[in-house]
Amino acid sequence: MSSKSRGSTRRRKLRSIGGTLLRRLGLLPGGMPDGLGDDASLAGRPLEEEIVVFFADTPDGLYQLRQWYGPFEALAAERKLLVVASDSRTARAVRSETSFRVVTVAHYATLDGMLDGSSTRLALYVNHNPLNFSMLRFTSVMHVSLLHGDSDKVVSVSHQTKAYDRSFVAGTAAVDRLARYVPHLDSNEHCVEVGRPQLDAPASIEARRPRLRSAADPITVLYAPTWEGAQPSAAYGSLAAQGPRIARALVAADGVRLLYRPHPLTGVRSAAYGDADAEVRQIIESANHVGHGSPHEVASGGSIEQAFGGADILVCDVSAVAMDWLPTGRPLIVTEPAGGVVTARSPILEACARLGADDADEVARTVLYQVREDPFRDRRLRMTEYYLGDITPGAATRRFLDACGAMIAEHDGELRRLTLRGPASAGSGTAPV
Repeated sequence: MSSKSRGSTRRRKLRSIGGTLLRRLGLLPGGMPDGLGDDASLAGRPLEEEIVVFFADTPDGLYQLRQWYGPFEALAAERKLLVVASDSRTARAVRSETSFRVVTVAHYATLDGMLDGSSTRLALYVNHNPLNFSMLRFTSVMHVSLLHGDSDKVVSVSHQTKAYDRSFVAGTAAVDRLARYVPHLDSNEHCVEVGRPQLDAPASIEARRPRLRSAADPITVLYAPTWEGAQPSAAYGSLAAQGPRIARALVAADGVRLLYRPHPLTGVRSAAYGDADAEVRQIIESANHVGHGSPHEVASGGSIEQAFGGADILVCDVSAVAMDWLPTGRPLIVTEPAGGVVTARSPILEACARLGADDADEVARTVLYQVREDPFRDRRLRMTEYYLGDITPGAATRRFLDACGAMIAEHDGELRRLTLRGPASAGSGTAPV
């Protein structure tokens, strides 16, 4: 072996050792799976589970999966379900929080042996992680995008939607949005309306109960901004530009209580968002230290639905939070994205108050008017089914379960059709998978 080849081999070994140390010490860059998989025990062993939930994110993204725990538990009660993670830290967290069987697949090739001859017929995805394509390549499986909420963000009308055989969506609003913004896609054929199963959770049902508030009680404002986004075109968050001003205006107003709910990814990509989050928390702490009226609060734990239950009005950004709030029947204010960020506009943005960057200091006045007069109430209530489908408790979960069964049956029928066609009639020299 030449000295050049030996040097190249040593460098590869050093990179491998260095990568292993970084993984084991937890020093990997954010968003990068740790590569510590169960591959050795999984290789060549076909899966018995009928359904795979494929989740390639690191623990930072677990909020996307967690909101599906309830519907997945209902699904697992009827069919065998497996969660396939790409990161061992994510897998540990899911195991500790659920009863699902969870495995970590670190190597692309391991999936070949797992899917070859397996019972798996349906793969579900809660985001558009590029690593999803390691699973999407298998034609023996029906691939369904769930995402983690319905919103007017452009990610809801991404061309990535076309990578999946079907998209399960909450209501007709999502179908119409895709038809309007995504070329070369038959959204009526591609989408399956299943409602929003997450809203069947007890906390969500409880949040719909009328708020019993006397005239002496403060108006509780839930401020729930979204995160900074993965790229400038998805920067819908108001926190950096407006958050501290909104917080100061609300804590200074008589008869108003602030409930601040930061997004789980706040500050992971932008230091400005992290700084703004810290400033809002400090504003709340300082206001509580002075001690006038009911204490303001940072609601960073629990579900967003639990925060809904304690609020009289929501101030949020363009995000799925706005749609999930609709069943409460209470007033809604949506901020205007800064910097010319494009939205996939739908009717909800014309049926609520809007808050621009120049209006942040006047948010308390807007809140008081919206709570007292609620001029958009009738329009909002009419839109609930359009965005979320049937919100009768249990209805969406049943539709979701039935839709999963229908996808499995449809795909089995398609595989039989391809097999009956045979290689000659299919126009190729190899038998269909």
